Amino acid sequence: MSTIAERAAAAAGRTDTTTTVEPGETFTAPAAEPLPDLSGYVPREGEDWDMVPVHIAWLRVRRDIAYIGKGDAYVENGKKKYDFRGYERTVAAFGPITLKHGVSVIPHRVTPSHRDAKSGKGTPMREATTLITWRVYGPKGDFFEMESEGESLDYADKGTAKAQTIAQRVALLVGGLIPTGAPDSDESNIERGEAPVRRATSYLDEICDPHTSAGRLRQIHHELRTTRQLGALVTNEVGDEEAIGDMVVRIGRERAGGGQ
Repeated sequence: MSTIAERAAAAAGRTDTTTTVEPGETFTAPAAEPLPDLSGYVPREGEDWDMVPVHIAWLRVRRDIAYIGKGDAYVENGKKKYDFRGYERTVAAFGPITLKHGVSVIPHRVTPSHRDAKSGKGTPMREATTLITWRVYGPKGDFFEMESEGESLDYADKGTAKAQTIAQRVALLVGGLIPTGAPDSDESNIERGEAPVRRATSYLDEICDPHTSAGRLRQIHHELRTTRQLGALVTNEVGDEEAIGDMVVRIGRERAGGGQ
C-alpha cells in the first residue's frame, strides 16, 4: 500500500524520499536519494483536507515522514568531514506532506541577536543567533506553538537568514521526532577526564571584591576545601602572606560585621 507521500510524489512525477514503517516492522534506512523537485507540485483534484484538529493533522504528517536520512555531506579541502540533514532536504520532505494535510508552519515571533566574531584564521565575521516561535496551523485554523534557535557565522549579510533556516530545520526535525536511520550516538562512548583544578591564587580578585556576596565566599571556601587548598599561602589585600582559607573566613566576618 502506498503512502500519502508516495502518492504525492507520483502525482508530481518524482521519486519519493520518505518511508512509512508499519507497526512491528524493523526499519533499515536505505541510501539517501537525490532531492526531489517540488517546484511543480500541487494537490491532486479531489484530495481535500480532512477538517481535523491541528494535533491530529501534525500526527499524520509525522506518520508519513518516517525518517529523513543524512543525505548531505560537509566537504572541506576536497575531503568529506561528515554527513548531515540539510535545510533543503528537510523542507523537501515536509513541504508536500504538510500541504497534503493542510498544515502550515509559520514564524510567529523572531528574536535575533548579533555580535562581532572572528574565524579561526582571524577573519572578521558576524555571528547571528535567532530564537523563533513557530505556529503550526491545522486545516481548521487552530494552532500550537513550538520554539527553536539557530546560530550562524557569516562574512557578509547572510548570517540572519542562515540562522533562521537552521532554526526552521531544527523545529521541523525535533517537533516531528524525525529519526535519521543512522547509528545511535550512544553506541560510542568517550570517558570524560578529570577537570583541571583551579589554582588558589585565581580566587584572590573575587575574594577581595567588595561586591562578592557572603554566599559566594562560602562557596569559594567549599571549593578550596574540596581541592585541599585551604592552607595555600597567598598575598592578601594588604600585602601580607596568609592562608587563603583563613583569608576567606576573615573577609567574610569583616563584611558581616560591617553590615550590622
